[in-house]
Amino acid sequence: MSAITMSVLTRAIVILGTLTLTSAARGDQGSVPVSVNCSSRGTYFKEDQVDVLCPPRCAYAHLAVWGTGVYASVSSICSAAIHSGVIDIKGGVVHLQKLPGQENYQGSTANGIRSSSLTRWMSSFSVSKRERIGLEVSGQPRATVVPTARTIKKKPGKSGKKNSKPINKECKADIAFLIDGSWNLGKRRFNLQKNFITRITNLLGIGPEGPLVGIVQISDNPKTEFMLKDNMNSRDVAAAIKNVTYRGGNSYVGKALMHTTEGFFTASKGTRTGYPKVVVILVDGWPSDDVDSAANQARESGINVFIVSVAKPLPEEQKMVFDPNYAEKIVCKNNGAYSYAIPNWFGMYKFIKPLAQRMCSYNQMACSRTCHNSVNLAFLIDGSSSVGDHNFHTVLNFITEIVKPFDIHQIGSRVGAVQFTYDQRTEFDFDDHVTKDDVLNAISSIRYWSGGTATGEAITHTTKNLFGKIKNNNVNVLIVITDGQSYDNVASPATAAHQAGVIIYSVGISWAMQNELKAMASEPKDSHTFFAKDFPVVHKLVPDILKGICNDYTLRAV
Repeated sequence: MSAITMSVLTRAIVILGTLTLTSAARGDQGSVPVSVNCSSRGTYFKEDQVDVLCPPRCAYAHLAVWGTGVYASVSSICSAAIHSGVIDIKGGVVHLQKLPGQENYQGSTANGIRSSSLTRWMSSFSVSKRERIGLEVSGQPRATVVPTARTIKKKPGKSGKKNSKPINKECKADIAFLIDGSWNLGKRRFNLQKNFITRITNLLGIGPEGPLVGIVQISDNPKTEFMLKDNMNSRDVAAAIKNVTYRGGNSYVGKALMHTTEGFFTASKGTRTGYPKVVVILVDGWPSDDVDSAANQARESGINVFIVSVAKPLPEEQKMVFDPNYAEKIVCKNNGAYSYAIPNWFGMYKFIKPLAQRMCSYNQMACSRTCHNSVNLAFLIDGSSSVGDHNFHTVLNFITEIVKPFDIHQIGSRVGAVQFTYDQRTEFDFDDHVTKDDVLNAISSIRYWSGGTATGEAITHTTKNLFGKIKNNNVNVLIVITDGQSYDNVASPATAAHQAGVIIYSVGISWAMQNELKAMASEPKDSHTFFAKDFPVVHKLVPDILKGICNDYTLRAV
């Protein structure tokens, strides 16, 4: 480009002023789309509308979608977007609009995605393309700096300081500290509180593959000081804590907890799929408001609430306490594991290590665990000659539909599969695949074996080689799928599996023997035994099996 042309261009920019090229669809101007996973569902977002960025090269056809045009909120966002024609398999930006629940979601097939029908769901969403606004001139003319050959571009700054603590990849948690900023403390004790939190976060080892933290200050009106996504190492967190200023006001703990529950743990603010949500409340004295509704909301949202209460009220102060039992009500569970009572701010440092360790104990995070993220789910698949290749693939599709609702993660649910004839073949075990996409791909890759039917030996093999090796606190569930009579005894191996803590669902198809199905199934037999007259209708059993697994989880988790 010649110097004359460059000069004309520069002058044109100066004269025209500011050019607005695009704006976010129906949202904040200039908002950045939130990156989501292949399997992210509409339920993940609390915002009424948000722009999301769907990744490319996902197995979207394997992800569950319910509805057409308007989708049940448990549907995969990106699969729904492809189904509706908003994007293709290359991914892209999608505008998500939350909608009320409805009845009779209609299933259909479009753009390679098959959506299912659903009788009723509590909430919905629609998807559309992100709107763009054409070029327009706005604002008064102002000079715009145009880089020249002499302009020096600054390289991104590098911190000469290393992170004070290595990332603790073994600690998986998204943590919000609710710090007391009320008049009860005063500036001196407020700074002691900040120092306490700094030491905890340094011990935790903050990082993108480990724990992340944010802070909300309790006062008349709660204030989010910084979010999960703002600081990616312990040193930056310490600097951010240092910059938090004392606000004063009342100790409205319930109000601050509700604020955190409703607006802190969102994907746009750094919350990660599969990581437990933790709230640690520090309060000097006692709350100035009711905590019941906020505590219930937190539990229902899967948040693990801890309370660190400092300086209990004196006998003459008891009449001033809004609710003497607030600590028991606000925690995730009133079992002593979520409550810490500290005499004063000067003696709290011995509690740093126990509290940090407790926040990283995922298996003890009672309020994070659900039937969808805390199950070891194994499938025992009949590969005998009577099944045939076509029917075998129908069974794989049936298994896929069962797996789709589960949150599969390193610290979530796990899935394994064994195919059996006379012999047994472990197709993949619980540790082989720790994402839903990988599990679904592994299921679709299982090849039909063909042979006889020795179901009893297959149950023994699965109990020993899948459930016997996994070390977590998940509920163990085995789904046996067979189309005929076993050549060996099934009752004894099934009883041994039951005694080992494995819940068995028996699914019979066509010529499967009812007495064998009952013998394999867990108690009560009727709710753990299923039968389909032929392979094409076996998919109709999926909703009742999923409901049963959740019922079993609830009973085991109590």
